[in-house]
Amino acid sequence: MYLFELSFPLLIIIMCFTYSTWWYLNNRWCKISSLPTNWPIVGMLPELIRNLHRVHEKTTEVLIESKGTFEFHGPVFANFNMLGTSDPANIHYILSKNFSNYPKGVEFRKYFDIFGNGIFSVDYELWEIHRKTTMYLMGHAKFQTLLERNIWEIIENGLGPILDDFAELDTLFDLQDIFHRFTFDVICKLLLDHNPKSLSIGLHNVPCEKAFNTLRGFSFLNAFIKMYNQCTDGDLGTLQTFLRDTLLSLMLGGRDTTSAALTWFFALMAKNPLIEKKIRDEIQQQLKLVYLHAAFCETLRLFPSVAIEHKLPLEFDILPSGHRVSPNTRVMLLFHTMGRMESLCGKDCLEFKPDRWISKRGEIKHEPSFKFTSFNAGPRACIGKEMAFTQMKIVVATIIHNYHIQVEDQIISPSSFVIIQVKHGLKLGSSRGFLLCEQCSGFKPTCHVCFEDYRSPLYQYKV
Repeated sequence: MYLFELSFPLLIIIMCFTYSTWWYLNNRWCKISSLPTNWPIVGMLPELIRNLHRVHEKTTEVLIESKGTFEFHGPVFANFNMLGTSDPANIHYILSKNFSNYPKGVEFRKYFDIFGNGIFSVDYELWEIHRKTTMYLMGHAKFQTLLERNIWEIIENGLGPILDDFAELDTLFDLQDIFHRFTFDVICKLLLDHNPKSLSIGLHNVPCEKAFNTLRGFSFLNAFIKMYNQCTDGDLGTLQTFLRDTLLSLMLGGRDTTSAALTWFFALMAKNPLIEKKIRDEIQQQLKLVYLHAAFCETLRLFPSVAIEHKLPLEFDILPSGHRVSPNTRVMLLFHTMGRMESLCGKDCLEFKPDRWISKRGEIKHEPSFKFTSFNAGPRACIGKEMAFTQMKIVVATIIHNYHIQVEDQIISPSSFVIIQVKHGLKLGSSRGFLLCEQCSGFKPTCHVCFEDYRSPLYQYKV
């Protein structure tokens, strides 16, 4: 009996090992697809871990092979089952038609507790109040004027001098870091009426908390204070905590997504010089920047700033694709894959072609938001979309008109985060990376070639 008690656990281990080995060899010899193996006990977790460094590429391979929707099985001892989808019908259903059944969920708030009670992590009444307040502020008559004024101020006092400094020093620098700093300064100035000047000569570190010391006298803050006093949904914490959560969400949304899109834009320009020339010609001819807008849309199609959206169903449901989901199923909407699906974008879906966004009449084509999901879709569609386009157009028109970007020889690949950035940054060699303005020998706010024609509101194209 004692011998049996000792040998029984060993027998179980041997049986599990034998079965797992048979399973692996059987699937490996028979399988030629990219679909992950569903192992006994551990499920598909090993394949996920093996591809963490290229998670977006791997999910794209799997979803394309599985016709747009795939069920991921996690370990049997953990609640880790997921359903990933890039099927437009499912996207439309989840984000619009049955929106109320697919909130962010408690788990999202737990994993991203940094957002607290900010707009990105809350649901229901509090989310609605957040959205209405922010939309009201962004729709104010003075908002667009204030936005453009802040952008130009930081270009003239920050971006321009920085680019000139790197050109004179003939040193390598990271354009992605420059855009991070630029968008951070812009959003801080807009929300807090405080420019932290992280984009200044020397690129010194600026503690983010300094921006939160200026908490009075600005319309955004006054509006959110009023919102806090009127809200009765749950425990919002102290006013200071609520303002921190709210403003941090807006700052991260305004900084990371826009800087990622700008970085990918210039990474793609470096590989497509003819497209860059066409954009430069459009800018110099003072046209309406239709082609530039199309190039932004094409950039976001291939590299949407937010690659993944997480949902947790409240009730059992059946998706248009026929897949069943339960309240324990994490639903992942995989936007990065959508731009790489031939069924959506044609056989040339992996090519960078801004012309696909321009109609025969020379206007921007409209695509439904559940097909072009770079700004999300449905009730939670991005309210900062027009703000992002305005900022990107001013920055790109200014740089392309005065400089020719040439990227150093490097492997350009996406990071594995929710917000897709360029892994390891976008390195430029300034001595041969920029073609300085011939009339002013640099980037100067006083030069009519550099600035004169780009202060007018030529940024009105919508997708």
